[in-house]
Amino acid sequence: MKEFTKWVAAWGNAPSIHEQTEIRYTKDVTLRYPIFIVFDGDKIRLHFSNLTGFELVSFQCAISYMDKYYDVTCQGNPVIQLDAHQADLETDEIEIDVIAGTQIEVSIYLNEFTLMDSGVFICGPLSMGQYAYGNEMYATDFPRDTSRKTNWYYFLTGVDVHTEENNHALICYGDSITAQNWPDDLVIRAWENGYHNVSIIRRAVSGTRILRQYDNITYAAYGLKGEIRFPVEMHTAGADSVLIQHGINDIIHPVGEEVNIFRPMSDLPTLEELKEGYTRLYIRYARSLGYKVYGATLLPIEGWRTYAPFRDELRNAFNDWLRTTALLDGCIDFDEAVRDPDHPARFFKEYDSGDHLHPSAKGYLTMANAVDEKLLK
Repeated sequence: MKEFTKWVAAWGNAPSIHEQTEIRYTKDVTLRYPIFIVFDGDKIRLHFSNLTGFELVSFQCAISYMDKYYDVTCQGNPVIQLDAHQADLETDEIEIDVIAGTQIEVSIYLNEFTLMDSGVFICGPLSMGQYAYGNEMYATDFPRDTSRKTNWYYFLTGVDVHTEENNHALICYGDSITAQNWPDDLVIRAWENGYHNVSIIRRAVSGTRILRQYDNITYAAYGLKGEIRFPVEMHTAGADSVLIQHGINDIIHPVGEEVNIFRPMSDLPTLEELKEGYTRLYIRYARSLGYKVYGATLLPIEGWRTYAPFRDELRNAFNDWLRTTALLDGCIDFDEAVRDPDHPARFFKEYDSGDHLHPSAKGYLTMANAVDEKLLK
């Protein structure tokens, strides 16, 4: 008989700022998110965040599993409340006997006008939510005429399972490249290859940088800088290692005030500044939590709209440091995996999404397959 002794994150997300538009509030809407469960366990708890929200939000939540519904509470209260800028709220434990390889669905009902400032875009074969008008929290299926798919995940940032001692979590930390397919592809690879004691926890926010952030509504959705993000996102139940693929936006964003007042060239870091920030903000902090720390090289950028040789020189120099520094436990060479061997500054054609910055579906799958299996063991 299995013995369940500890909490391990089975799924995770990063709290961030929703894209700022004319429409900031919603009301009488149900959100539903499917969560693939990789561990057997006897209890579940959820994590919510309103880190980037400016107002208190409140909602109800239920979990659906094996045709049964379980109300989610916090200190016994069926209404979940998140204060403005609250980084994390852990719910009460819910007694559910879950089986590895199955799926739960988390439904959130927003009854009153709710400021939708805390959410993040993610995508991949395991990442597609839904929303519906009205209270459909206990509906088996959403009505087709009043529902749509969404890749925006609001407020929900974690699902923990009370599971066996040998299970653990690997955190994948990054920007839009990690917000897209490859972490889901890695979940599938691990599962199909029999690595059933590891979960892949995605902590990714599009547009984010290590050293800078945008404090204006034009680029608010580009998220918080690493100094703010990393300490929040690393506190993950059962995690023992982190794979970091971050830094390309520090290199490609600055264009000069004459082009864009919010993106001055003074924001462009030197190689030493990138190395120092990565070491101080990421490696040292992760070490303080007892994690193993793996770096991942930055992908090719030739053809991207702000491409310039000096940017590629900085990218290559930073990649060389990631490959050789003794400060890391290892480096996953995503750059080598997806670049054109005959023209290393750009993607191999089949691995390019077309914007020359983000990989195609095949490119993301190649990245997932490039992850050393020792991270999954």
